Amino acid sequence: MTSKTLRFSRVLLLLPIIGLFLLYAFSKEPTSSIYLVVGKQANETELNAVEDLQNDLKKALSAKVEVVANINDVPKKGTIILLGTPQSNALIASLNTSKKIQITSVNPGPRGGIWAKTDLKNKKEIIVIAGSDVQGLQYAIYDYSNEILGVDPVQYWTGKEVVKKELKNLFAFENRHIAPPKVPLLCYFENDVDELANYRGDLLEYDWESYTELINSLVRLRYNAIQIFDMLGRPEFFIRPEYKELTDYQVDVAYVEKMIDYAQKKGMKVAIDFALGYQIHPMSADKATCWKDYKEDWITAWRYYLEKTPLRKTDIFILRPRHQVWDWEYKSSCGEEKIAVFNEVYKSFGDLVDEYKPEADKVLVCYSDGMEMWNDGFRPPKDWIVAWSDHGFGDFEHLPNTTDGYNFGTYMHAGYWLNHTVHNPYPEKVESVMKDMFSTYSADKFCLVNGQNFRPFLLNIEAYSEVCNDPESFDAHSFYKNWTERYFNEVSAKHAITSMKSLHEAQKNRIGYVQHLWEIREAISYLSDSPIQRPGKSPVAHDYKRVANDLEHVKVTEEFIDLSVQEADKGLKEITENETFFHDYVYLPVVLYQDLIGFERTLHEMAVLKKEFEETSNDILLDDIKALFPEAKTQLDKIYQNRKSGDKSPKWDNWYNPKIRRPNNGFPTFEMLDQIESNLNAKS
Repeated sequence: MTSKTLRFSRVLLLLPIIGLFLLYAFSKEPTSSIYLVVGKQANETELNAVEDLQNDLKKALSAKVEVVANINDVPKKGTIILLGTPQSNALIASLNTSKKIQITSVNPGPRGGIWAKTDLKNKKEIIVIAGSDVQGLQYAIYDYSNEILGVDPVQYWTGKEVVKKELKNLFAFENRHIAPPKVPLLCYFENDVDELANYRGDLLEYDWESYTELINSLVRLRYNAIQIFDMLGRPEFFIRPEYKELTDYQVDVAYVEKMIDYAQKKGMKVAIDFALGYQIHPMSADKATCWKDYKEDWITAWRYYLEKTPLRKTDIFILRPRHQVWDWEYKSSCGEEKIAVFNEVYKSFGDLVDEYKPEADKVLVCYSDGMEMWNDGFRPPKDWIVAWSDHGFGDFEHLPNTTDGYNFGTYMHAGYWLNHTVHNPYPEKVESVMKDMFSTYSADKFCLVNGQNFRPFLLNIEAYSEVCNDPESFDAHSFYKNWTERYFNEVSAKHAITSMKSLHEAQKNRIGYVQHLWEIREAISYLSDSPIQRPGKSPVAHDYKRVANDLEHVKVTEEFIDLSVQEADKGLKEITENETFFHDYVYLPVVLYQDLIGFERTLHEMAVLKKEFEETSNDILLDDIKALFPEAKTQLDKIYQNRKSGDKSPKWDNWYNPKIRRPNNGFPTFEMLDQIESNLNAKS
């Protein structure tokens, strides 16, 4: 045998071995299969939730996951998860009839559900995830994904990865009865969304990914409605100079309808405040101050909404007893008494809703002076839900003197325009205030939660969801602990909580990052002897008294913010997992706040010296002020640098860029410091 023939023979002998090796290697690919068995009557929302579970299972297990509509199509070795409602899935109805599970349209009831393990006739154990209705099924599925599979309900925003599981882990639960939430309508308010709408480049318009992921996370958190507001084209966007300098805004009506359709596909009701200033069909502001003269114009505009725009798809109709173009108090230009006006307005608008959408919900949001109007006798028709409004930071300036037999709810803020950039974490306030509203006023028929631009306010958004779901079991201390330990090790979680509690203490008396921007404007105007420019309003004269009112509380704020940064820094040093999220959610916001407060304190020091100079004409005081300019410029540069460098996660690049931030209360610039310097030089 030649050497060439010998080599060929050896190759032939090796082929079976190579084949066995390849077979073994490929056998490491997932061979187990999970079958999600749905009913033949499953609707689009059910199938969408099942698809979410399918994707979650693929993240958590190395297994094939298939959706089937016939259990007879499942091989003997497959793992079965039965999904649906008694109405949509005949097998679930059959198991209920045979007492193997307990689930009906009234047990546990609307938005309720079950997890169960039971046997089929062949003794095969299966998992049943079912709801009394479609929403009950949704929440049973999403709770299972969170608790059993470890899929974070806000994963898109936190970046928390799923830890791989085994098939046996799917059965690692006790049978569970999931009660319906205390609050049947939990609505998220899409408001003040500039950063979320701007950070990817197309100003004042959500990119599709951000919008759909917002909805996806809200559904997993048991929100079952969303109020669309900014994306209808709020008046500021196309009228106020600060916005017109950013972009030539034009609402995209087709895109709005696509957004509404997506929310409804996910099982959410769509709420709309039928204010009349949206660019989608604006009414002139001069017609919004006299109901008796322009009643038909109001009604015609509402009919246009209901006939010619995507607002015809509204499920929850909201109205505020205020100016119907701008969100401020109604002051009649024709001698009307506003309570009498809105008693008529709500009757007329309610009749219109009944004509077009008789099955819809109607909500009176008693925002601001609306609460005083209620206590002074304003009453809509009895079929309106009355939503009582907090003052922006989770507490109430007014409480109802009676509920007068109306269905009551609440309008709460997870974030507020005065702290729009940095959150104010207050689970303790969520617990005490909401439990009191439920027990004292039975204000549990509706809850509207304003989440501002969503991402910074995740903690409070989830706290409101939890307390509205089960107030009896909601405990702020446990919530804080569970929430932070979901992402961080125990040591880092403790530092995160301490940091966030100090951040909360820094924001007493409705003070927040954006409010400090206004205070900075007051100081800059005084130092430069120029009027205070106000977005959307006329300027006001500078005044040292305005600055003096801020001195003490800013000093206290600085102390709490410094403590908050110290604790966040300690937690960051101890982090062992999800470091990027700890940096972006816990550490970075308080550093940005610290930057701003340090700059404001320097301006205050300058202002005190300027006041002394005005009283004494001592030129040495001017020199002392000028000596502070290098520090002020360094601090302002730090503000810009930290906002521009921003988050560690590349997903959020550009989020804090001052150029695309919401322009409420403006933003300090180096040109402003130059104006101060020129003004002081002129006094030398």
